[in-house]
Amino acid sequence: MKKFNILPAVLALILFSNLNVSAQVKLSDIFKKITEKTNSTSVSGTPSSLEIGQGIKEALQIGVLAGADRLSVKDGFLGNLAVKILMPPEAQKVERTLRSIGLNKLCDNVIVSLNRAAEDAATEAKPIFISAIKQMTLTDATNILLGNKTAATEYFKRVTTSQLMQKFSPIVTTSLNKVNATKYYTDLTSQYNRLPLVKPVNTNLTEYVTEKAIDGLFLEVAKEELKIRDNFSARSTTLLQKVFGYADKKKS
Repeated sequence: MKKFNILPAVLALILFSNLNVSAQVKLSDIFKKITEKTNSTSVSGTPSSLEIGQGIKEALQIGVLAGADRLSVKDGFLGNLAVKILMPPEAQKVERTLRSIGLNKLCDNVIVSLNRAAEDAATEAKPIFISAIKQMTLTDATNILLGNKTAATEYFKRVTTSQLMQKFSPIVTTSLNKVNATKYYTDLTSQYNRLPLVKPVNTNLTEYVTEKAIDGLFLEVAKEELKIRDNFSARSTTLLQKVFGYADKKKS
């Protein structure tokens, strides 16, 4: 077995501890770059088909869990402008009209309740995504790895949208009733529909919120996918570094 000479490491540690803070920060940056380069080199080479499959599944599981977790907490939708659910398009004229006559609270109640329903539903997304990952073939995994930057998200849309709609719909219905969204929306549209010369507005709230909740999930999953594809530090395991490093070389 080759012996490791610890003297250089000890000397480096002594030197580091005696530097001022500014110098330590600069030296830390140098060490970080050396470490990243070393790690990159240590996981170089062509991964096997099995490694590609395992790497993609690992990356997707990390991504979907992170995305679903962010959205399933309070304000996960409401506090995220990228996925926040607004009034249905056909009701936005209603909202403007009612706000103009001072019914801001009613409009705000509807919007908050729509987002709360989506946040409730998001908790049920993880098992559906995990099931889709487990069923993924090696061909699927390779196509995702070497595909465009949202290939994984597109795969999820193709294989999970129908299941998500079926799973989310009753949850959204229950949640809409629980947070009084149905009542608030009925009050809002009733106020508007009583105005003279307006076209009555009728929206299937469950269908609308379900679709928006699923769109929000896919957007968050896409963010996680891009993070792992574009950011070496997001590749948290040796397997991810090897598999996505290989993809980087193939695309360069």
